[in-house]
Amino acid sequence: MATKRTKEILALLDEHYGRDYRVSLNYNSPWELLVATMMSAQCTDERVNLVTKELFKKYKTVSDFAKADLKELEKDIHSVGFYHNKAKNIIATAKILLEKYNGEVPSKLEDLTSLAGVGRKTANVIRGNIFNDPSIVVDTHVKRISNRLGFTKETDPEKIEFELMKVLPKDHWILYNIQIITFGREICVARKPLCDKCFLNNICKSKDKKLS
Repeated sequence: MATKRTKEILALLDEHYGRDYRVSLNYNSPWELLVATMMSAQCTDERVNLVTKELFKKYKTVSDFAKADLKELEKDIHSVGFYHNKAKNIIATAKILLEKYNGEVPSKLEDLTSLAGVGRKTANVIRGNIFNDPSIVVDTHVKRISNRLGFTKETDPEKIEFELMKVLPKDHWILYNIQIITFGREICVARKPLCDKCFLNNICKSKDKKLS
């Protein structure tokens, strides 16, 4: 059960960022979101959206990606970084979906994480945004800020995920990640948090926060 303090934090996040569940990645199908999420590792959503705008015009279906030439796809997604592995995994995943899942993106966590290059973070993005299956996505923002807020002391993403599932009410599992990403980019930045402008300053538990 969420504590009074946790409810207060979530209410403030809702007030400032709303309750829109949609991720900032652009997509028109479960497969497009899967590809975009795979490409977003160590890359901004803005950059991914610039790349997918043309990418999804060139490769329109799962089959198109499965048949893609590796070198050509690498060139197409070069600007998102780590393009060798990302291109290889996208093609491999497309082939697996055609062979095992009728070309459809599966909904179960174990099926999603069996795909090439798909970990729990990517799987939970799909489960939450496509299948409305409450899940907690632990990225660098969630990991860092959850620690600062005192929600967890863990450093392993999977352990953080399970701790947050105990701390946060289920209706905020998906929403928390989306709100914290914005909060982490605008206010609670890694190198120099803007504590004097932070609406959570009075209830933040970070030992290194800057008091206004």
